[in-house]
Amino acid sequence: MIVRNTETEETYTYKVCSSQRRDPFLWFFCGAHGEAECTKMPREITEIKEFLLTARRKDAKSVKIKKNPENTKFKVRCSRFLYTLVITDKEKAEKLKQSLPPGLQVKEVK
Repeated sequence: MIVRNTETEETYTYKVCSSQRRDPFLWFFCGAHGEAECTKMPREITEIKEFLLTARRKDAKSVKIKKNPENTKFKVRCSRFLYTLVITDKEKAEKLKQSLPPGLQVKEVK
């Protein structure tokens, strides 16, 4: 792939990341190394049960809880991806917070 900087009139040639062809995720160019690096966006989970299974995985490090007036977002950081779950019901969100694994680090963010 060839990219031209219009301000400096420089032209760069980059290798295209092979996983970008399979997954249409956000990716950026690393000009210092002359190649494209793939950056994957967070994965969204829609089911509470699936989120709990992900939070119980061995590579799950921490959970962040963001409360808004409309919804509550749960974000679990695993070794490769950040998984998110959005819940609009406040009672379900409180139950989910109580049912998180005890060894997992939980942070509440405003």
